Amino acid sequence: MSRFVDVAGVGDLADGSMTRVTVEGRDLLLARVGDRYYSVDDHCPHMGGRLSHGTLDGTTVTCPRHGSQFDITTGRVLRWTHWTGIKLALAKMLKSPRPVKVYPVRTEAERVQVDLE
Repeated sequence: MSRFVDVAGVGDLADGSMTRVTVEGRDLLLARVGDRYYSVDDHCPHMGGRLSHGTLDGTTVTCPRHGSQFDITTGRVLRWTHWTGIKLALAKMLKSPRPVKVYPVRTEAERVQVDLE
């Protein structure tokens, strides 16, 4: 069952920007790409970095800690870390790649709402 919660106004975010919102104790990244809004957990599943402190390029968010990248439309891992070679192999052995949790988003009456269910 859906439970949409108001998190922002439609005009609060510029195109290509992102911010952290805290809703009911959850830290979420809210991003706007064109006329669409997306929301994922703000904590990187690799090492817990705040994704909202990283960079957004289209629908790809890059974690500021180790360069992990995720598609904010699906949560899919695009790159687990910016490391290469043996460091990358060890990083994957110690903590296997995991997607970031995605939350459905809708706009209603000029408000952005995130589904917390």
